[in-house]
Amino acid sequence: MPPLTQALRAALPAAVLAVACAAPTPDMPTSWTQFRGGTLHSGADPDAQPLVAPSLVWSFDTGGTVESSPTVAGGLLYCGTFADHLFALDADTGAERWRFQVDGLVRASPSVADGLVFFGADDDRFHALDAATGEARWSIELGGGGQQSSPALVDGVCYFGAFDHHVYAVDAADGTLRWRVPTGGAILSSPAVADGLVVIGSADGLLYGLDADTGAQRWTLVTGDAIWSSPALHAGRVHVGSDDHRVYAVDATSGAVQWQVETGGTVFSSPAISTRDDVLYVGSDDHHLRALRCADGRELWSTDLGGRVLGSPAIVGDHLYVGGEGSGGDLPGALFAVDRRDGTILWRHEVGATVWSSPTVVGDSLWFGAHDGRIRRLRSSAR
Repeated sequence: MPPLTQALRAALPAAVLAVACAAPTPDMPTSWTQFRGGTLHSGADPDAQPLVAPSLVWSFDTGGTVESSPTVAGGLLYCGTFADHLFALDADTGAERWRFQVDGLVRASPSVADGLVFFGADDDRFHALDAATGEARWSIELGGGGQQSSPALVDGVCYFGAFDHHVYAVDAADGTLRWRVPTGGAILSSPAVADGLVVIGSADGLLYGLDADTGAQRWTLVTGDAIWSSPALHAGRVHVGSDDHRVYAVDATSGAVQWQVETGGTVFSSPAISTRDDVLYVGSDDHHLRALRCADGRELWSTDLGGRVLGSPAIVGDHLYVGGEGSGGDLPGALFAVDRRDGTILWRHEVGATVWSSPTVVGDSLWFGAHDGRIRRLRSSAR
């Protein structure tokens, strides 16, 4: 495996397109440190503010497709790109702080904890960098196929899957392998972790419930096709989508199916869950964003966004934020704000390219990536 290249710290102001004059916000909250907002994967931030008539604050050109979802921590934004880099930007201004080059695309979303940023790449390695400087702290070699599963960090352990068909648990401090469990297919799904349980999907069509300490299999759920969707945990249930066109709710203890709902297309999108009123929100390849009741799967509403909904929604108050595909539909290449009470589209920010990246919302701002290679920050005009 070629040696890792060093972190580059040269700031590139020309890469940042400043399109609005926004005062710095040094006290900006920094609470979105893992994919989907935390290890339960609820996709919700109860402390953030719904964006009203948002404006574009900045746009940063990474030079490659962005499907990674941004992480915001300590005033910095971390995000991967198909241009074979992980970037660290000033979350407020978009100025580049550093970049770290790897030998493959970075699709997975990074996680940040204890001064380190963790991510995998298609160089068949999993990396830990100094979050402030981008210096490499450690990396471990995986099997072939790359790594595109976003890590979950719990009690000093990183959990993630890989395209080598395995689920991993490694020590966050030094990368020491705790355990490795084989599955029957490649893994793009990102693990949800709670109460000693790790739940993750695989291309073999199985959802795995594993013991967080040992990796021992507690249960599996057989679906009709690959599971690329990342599970969400809530109220003793696991919620996940499958390429068999269904959304499942299963008992977290036994893996028994509690309900399943069929959509009109594959469900790559990962569910978001409002714990306030027990409602699940998820997208589908049938162009629809749906609201389902967590208790029984009853559909509350369904909204056509004009293209495949591959990204995963974020919940802030009564708003949902989710990206849409640039597929030539009625509303191509945009980030949507949807009223989660009835599915009404409140506003959309058009970018002219597919938005697969799941949005990150902290304070009065939202960050997301797109297939045009840019990372954007939107900020509410109502402050």
